[in-house]
Amino acid sequence: MKKNLRLLIISLVFSTQIFASGFQINEHGARGMAMAGAYTALALDGSALYFNPAGLSQLNGTQIMVGATLISPSVTFRGVAPSIDESSLKSAVFTPINVYLTHKLNDDWAFGFGVNNQYGLGTTWDDNWIGKYLAIDTEIQTFYFTGAAAYKFSDKLSLGVTASYVYGNVSIVKKQSLAPFNADATIDLSGTAGSFAYSVGLLYKPTDMLNIGLDFRSSSKLNFSGTADVSAPSALLSLIPSGDVEAPLTTPFNATVGLAIFPSKELTVSADFQYVGWSSYDKLEVTFVKSNVVSTSIRDYSDGWIARLGAEYAITDNFDLRGGFLYDNNPVKDELVEPTLPDADRIGLNVGVGYKITPNLSIDLAYLFLRFVERKIENSNVDYTSGAAGFNGTYNSYAHLIGFNLSYYIN
Repeated sequence: MKKNLRLLIISLVFSTQIFASGFQINEHGARGMAMAGAYTALALDGSALYFNPAGLSQLNGTQIMVGATLISPSVTFRGVAPSIDESSLKSAVFTPINVYLTHKLNDDWAFGFGVNNQYGLGTTWDDNWIGKYLAIDTEIQTFYFTGAAAYKFSDKLSLGVTASYVYGNVSIVKKQSLAPFNADATIDLSGTAGSFAYSVGLLYKPTDMLNIGLDFRSSSKLNFSGTADVSAPSALLSLIPSGDVEAPLTTPFNATVGLAIFPSKELTVSADFQYVGWSSYDKLEVTFVKSNVVSTSIRDYSDGWIARLGAEYAITDNFDLRGGFLYDNNPVKDELVEPTLPDADRIGLNVGVGYKITPNLSIDLAYLFLRFVERKIENSNVDYTSGAAGFNGTYNSYAHLIGFNLSYYIN
């Protein structure tokens, strides 16, 4: 029995959804965010380094851009079915940053450097809620340190590439039933990882009224290493694996195609289709270094996609009004949804403004309301306590996002 309990705990501790669409952050510049992220075919500011590095060749002089996005998610869960008792995610605000420095060296070459958080966020539930054996506190953060170069072949065609060093850290806290003993353990896992990633972008301008953008961002293999600390009655500590752990995880690739049209001098309309290769996250393997025990949890994600539509209208030479809409198709199958990341398809409504304070200094503001489609789970395969399978119930989620940036231009 002791061996079986240890293996069960190993499986449950790490069956968390560390990566899913809800942990991918796509808001990396307030101007692009206000246009629903439909920015692949545009080159309007330093955030082109993220959206499509080929756009750097279209920027003049030297540009410095700094900003952040404030993200406030809200989640409720009613269940476990047939119960309709409601549990709520604790309030939190996350603040992914973005910093870009770009420089046009000559008519052909441009370079840039940026820092942003492309994956992050987390969830925190009450210590003793119904899903405490699945998730209490989960948080992940990644920093991408990116260098970029762009080359303009002609006035119509540009190519850009980036290379990134990726640093990530993760923290997971959850409880574990020690049944048949009348006791619980608290498991605190933390780890860090470093990796590399790249992107390639093309920007084609067949006419003055049309831009076509293509961008490919690679996956990144993060080999997390850290520790698993356990709090439990001393007589039962030997039942629970702890100590050094290793867990490889792969973020998805992203392939995006974008169009931008310019019906008039004042109006820009853009659209993007973003394909996200979440099927790379098919399983999660964790190795306890001391005992050399390997646990494998099937994740079986599907590839996802995001459709975006945005517009910008210049009210005056110094003031722009923006708006957009997005639909985000989530990759998590119903039977695998759990409160570590209660993901669902999402609809986003975006608005924003831009104001040029001086000829060299501008400010951009954006707001995004992200509504998750209500998700009712009736076929869960998730074990949420010892001997009880099926974490069925209904999730309702939404999020408020506010983005801001300051940009300084040196001609």
